[in-house]
Amino acid sequence: MTARAPEKPTTSDAPARRGPLLLGVRHHGPGSARAVLRALDAAEPAVVLVEGPPEGDALVALAADGTMRPPVALLAHAVDDPGRAAFWPMAAFSPEWVALRWALAHDVPVRFIDLPAAHSLALPAEEGEEGDGDGEGAGGGDGGAEVEGERGGLRIDPLAVLAEAAGYDDPERWWEDAVEHRGPGRAGDPFAPFDAVAEAMGALREEYGSGGQRRDLVREAHMRIHLRAARKEFGDDRVAVVCGAWHVPALTGPYTATADRALLKGLPKVRAEMTWVPWTHRRLARHSGYGAGIDSPGWYGHLFAAPDRPVERWLTKVAGLLRDEDRTVSSAHVIEAVRLAETLAVMRGRPLAGLTETTDAVRAVMCEGSDVPLALVHDRLVVGDVLGEVPDAAPAVPLQRDLARTQRTLRLKPEAHEREVDLDLRKDTDAARSRLLHRLRLLGIGWGEPGGRRGSTGTFRESWRLRWEPELYVKVAEAGVWGTTVLAAATARAESLAASATALADITALAEQCLLAGLPDALPVVMRALADRAALDADVGHLAQALPALARSLRYGDVRSTDTAALGEVAAGLAERVCVGLPPACAGLDADGAAQMRNHLDGVHTAVGLLPAVRDRDLAARWGAVLLKLAGRDTIPGVIRGRAARLLLDDGRLPEDDAARFMGLALSPGTPPSDAAAWIEGFVGGAPGGGMLLVHDARLLGLVDTWLTGVPAEAFTDVLPLLRRTFSAYEPGVRRTLGELLRRGPTTGPATTTAAPHEAAAPGFAATLDTARADAVLPVLRLLLGAGTGQALVPAGNALVPEGKR
Repeated sequence: MTARAPEKPTTSDAPARRGPLLLGVRHHGPGSARAVLRALDAAEPAVVLVEGPPEGDALVALAADGTMRPPVALLAHAVDDPGRAAFWPMAAFSPEWVALRWALAHDVPVRFIDLPAAHSLALPAEEGEEGDGDGEGAGGGDGGAEVEGERGGLRIDPLAVLAEAAGYDDPERWWEDAVEHRGPGRAGDPFAPFDAVAEAMGALREEYGSGGQRRDLVREAHMRIHLRAARKEFGDDRVAVVCGAWHVPALTGPYTATADRALLKGLPKVRAEMTWVPWTHRRLARHSGYGAGIDSPGWYGHLFAAPDRPVERWLTKVAGLLRDEDRTVSSAHVIEAVRLAETLAVMRGRPLAGLTETTDAVRAVMCEGSDVPLALVHDRLVVGDVLGEVPDAAPAVPLQRDLARTQRTLRLKPEAHEREVDLDLRKDTDAARSRLLHRLRLLGIGWGEPGGRRGSTGTFRESWRLRWEPELYVKVAEAGVWGTTVLAAATARAESLAASATALADITALAEQCLLAGLPDALPVVMRALADRAALDADVGHLAQALPALARSLRYGDVRSTDTAALGEVAAGLAERVCVGLPPACAGLDADGAAQMRNHLDGVHTAVGLLPAVRDRDLAARWGAVLLKLAGRDTIPGVIRGRAARLLLDDGRLPEDDAARFMGLALSPGTPPSDAAAWIEGFVGGAPGGGMLLVHDARLLGLVDTWLTGVPAEAFTDVLPLLRRTFSAYEPGVRRTLGELLRRGPTTGPATTTAAPHEAAAPGFAATLDTARADAVLPVLRLLLGAGTGQALVPAGNALVPEGKR
């Protein structure tokens, strides 16, 4: 695109101009974009210069591709350090985008003239663009950017100064009235708005200074050098420049080429690569990139696209959205909202109803004064979730290409709005989706976050919350150092983490991630590191914390077809070491240490129930013996003894009479009230069904009641918070039933232990078990658990499983 456009006569309504056409704009301003289009149509320049990194010149032609859909952004990153990256975002209503499209449509060369990305990425942080911490930055200031002033070193906003001079207290409202509400096709001089803006910016720079940051100075010097070259090649009157309004005075001042080249000499430089990436309206609402974050990209996009009646069309969109959310909004509501918005604009002296007036009208007419549906309108329409698209021909790192190819294969399209995806891992496509999302998480690419399983505890279902953000492209570029495909990169990353991990819990979590992500080549490396760490770690707490993750991982073999034999050996060895070291580790703990160990106890108990039989090791029986030892040892804190007794009772390893005996000993008069309260917390607190256990066992409830009524008054205040925390966790129905039982006086304490267990139970429970009614539920259980018709159900931990799958 180097051919010069053919000479054409100037249109009759455009006055003759001398010198380059300088179009100072507000980035992402629809009024500026319309004005740029009118000015270019009138001037018909031979070349268009646009504020942006010159590395983007090779990518300009892609803007005319039919599959390119804004908002998009130029992304530059340092080849040797992909984390150093910058974006130059453009929407359909951005003046730069309009200029690019006009030049391509008229076969006019277009060039970027800002400081090259190779320099801007290399500048020190204090000289570089002030981003928002996510890798964004670069690009230039504009009419809405902050610049260095001379009011005691304070920074000023040019828009705010101009708005204040015009009598406005809101810069956004002033800009809308002065520029954005200049309707499409408005008659008059197409260059007049830019002359006025340039004059205003010149006065501001004269009053407040031109900005003292070195980066601003070198950027403007680079723009002037490109402008001089274009004027020499095409002529003064055939050059158009589209740049931030703040820079216009700097392009016309008395600057010499020698001084500009001296200013650019010696700038640091890195090797940079650039491409187009999709952007979102939500990201345009942030003050980053071009330094011109806008609060209402959806509204600006509507103003730019609406051919006429923008207020009527906008309120019709709002009505459609509210109807989709099952709110009653009729055509009469739209008519009244339009009338109210126009009336408010007249009362406030505005040329046209703006976003403020339409918002007030929607709140009053369509939302009945409520801000709740109004927040939905702001999120969906005022800001919006529009995600742009770029053609496949755009340059990309190999990892990005493999990711895009996999996304298309799995029909898992990146979207800007958050959505939930439920996966059934028994299906090949869903299993592949799960592996992809877990591999990306391992690489630090947070496209998806695991969600709840919606009531399912099976390992064959997963729920994910997906949301694609533009900065993830930077994360993909960073992860490209690990490999050219997602699988290779995730494998290399896992091996690196295994070599550097020092904590046992970290390495066990990594093993779980490898199984979830389906990384068979990385798993042996991780397993060797796990075995080494486990052999050297003597802290029982660390071992107990690591075991549950390994036990969960062993369950993935059935659904994910992963060989977990080696993992089972390591997990079994870990469980044996926990069984040996846990009893002495539980002695002499303070309250906080005992509470933490109680949690470890629960985790290990669940893990042992999930571990399969390994060789000749009977881990379940050995663990039961450890729990029995903990439950009967006086030197163990009460919360641990109580929890051990409860776990044994739930597994059927502790008869009810023995459970009552343990409770009687723990709640005897000789036991300090605080220790007894801790035992109660361990026995009936925290674990599922703790309240129902007291509802159905009158003896245990009587023991607790008798102990509680006998606590001395001076000790009752100390144990009350602990008891309240324990019993407040019960469901309201359980608490209500317990209250009814205690009000009727179900038992009188240990003396009633010979009574039938359910004599004083809640209504609806018989004194003895009805075996015929109990057996009627077995066919349904077999169907739910996938058991055969005659296959027995046997206990495994806290659950029932078909015989042979324990």
